[in-house]
Amino acid sequence: MSDINSSLAELLTIDGAKCTSLVDSSSGMVLGEDGSGVDMELAAAGNSEVVKAKLKTMKSLGFKTEIEDILITLGDQYHIIRPMAKQKGLFIYLVLDKAKANLALARRKVQNVEESMKV
Repeated sequence: MSDINSSLAELLTIDGAKCTSLVDSSSGMVLGEDGSGVDMELAAAGNSEVVKAKLKTMKSLGFKTEIEDILITLGDQYHIIRPMAKQKGLFIYLVLDKAKANLALARRKVQNVEESMKV
């Protein structure tokens, strides 16, 4: 098991990683962050709304499954949002430089960190 700070630091070892955070989706508050390049307080608040909207839509559609991750692709960045399975209401948020990152490897690393993170 890894604590929040070491888990976030581990995510920054991904090629192209710029910044990352652990976010409480109900309040939009950052519980931990590392890296630079994006205002994580603002991004966390906005992406909390993304998670809430997706959960609401899934409920309306009657889906009986969990979100593994949400990918937002920008011109020069990937944003990965991964809700934590063991800690409902929290999600890992990772920003990657699109030119440097391998998306498949990054998604796998986020999954591994999420599974081993102790909150």
